[in-house]
Amino acid sequence: MNFKQFAAVVAAIALFAATGYLGVRSASTVNDSLVTRVESVGGLSTLLNSGADIDFSDFPSQPFLARIDVTGTIMPSSSDPFAISSGYDHTLYMELVDALMDDDQNKGILLYVDSPGGKVYESDELYLKLMQYREKTSRPIYAYFATEACSGGYYISMAADEIYANRNAWTGSIGVIISLLNYEGLSEKVGVKEVDITSGRNKAMGSAWVAMTDEQRAIFQSMVNEPYAQFVDIVAAGRKLERERVLELADGRIYTAQQALNNGLIDHIAGEEDAFKAILEKAGLEPDAEIYVPARASSNLFTVLFSRAAALRPKSDLELFRELTADKRNGALMYYAG
Repeated sequence: MNFKQFAAVVAAIALFAATGYLGVRSASTVNDSLVTRVESVGGLSTLLNSGADIDFSDFPSQPFLARIDVTGTIMPSSSDPFAISSGYDHTLYMELVDALMDDDQNKGILLYVDSPGGKVYESDELYLKLMQYREKTSRPIYAYFATEACSGGYYISMAADEIYANRNAWTGSIGVIISLLNYEGLSEKVGVKEVDITSGRNKAMGSAWVAMTDEQRAIFQSMVNEPYAQFVDIVAAGRKLERERVLELADGRIYTAQQALNNGLIDHIAGEEDAFKAILEKAGLEPDAEIYVPARASSNLFTVLFSRAAALRPKSDLELFRELTADKRNGALMYYAG
């Protein structure tokens, strides 16, 4: 263990102990204290992640496929040094595809999709990166759908040459959604009123405490229509379907694997083992060829330790309320099912 790693361990243990002590204090006091303590250590985030930089020097020396797990909600990679990475890791996968382009032993990419979708931006960015990979290398991309590959998960898969799906997979949900909550009725009951000083009548549109006007609804609809048209075009190109046919299918509904196959949205129905075997064969690889899975950048001792410490801290009523209301209803453009 070098000095840097030793220092990180000491810092982690100290903060873990401090957080445990703070856990018995009131929630509001803990909030202020935790922020102060985290800010006071300055470069702690960099220190903790010093041993977890993204590094693809361990690519196999023999021909291989690289696996990208599009799992969970597609969203930006967390910048929180205390978070454990689970599910989709946007930064990791964008950098992985870049590295694969320059590796001669890489013979293709396997997208393992088990996601309800997510943010429009991240979905489109990974799709474009995969298309860049295809154009530069002429190597194949395959997709396998596990329990679900909906909306943004399906969008990314349009970069694939062939799509395999488990017979129980749900897919489709081709569309865009903006979800908002409105508390106007609640505010009237409790006597709370929002006052906005704005530069224009639509500057505060989407506010949870004010009724939405017809004009504002039309503005939001236009924001949905543009990425929806983009989604339709990408499906038409990726699945080699007429745009009018995609429009018929793209009403937001979810399809079973058999329905998706009947409608040309996937190519094969197969279990995971059979699908992987077929994909390796089509990529021109031996049945025992390696399917490379990159290590997650934040899966280290320190993030685990800090996440456990953070879990000890009690949450205020305001925090709990924010968590309850923020999930998928924050006004962001989403390729998301549900």
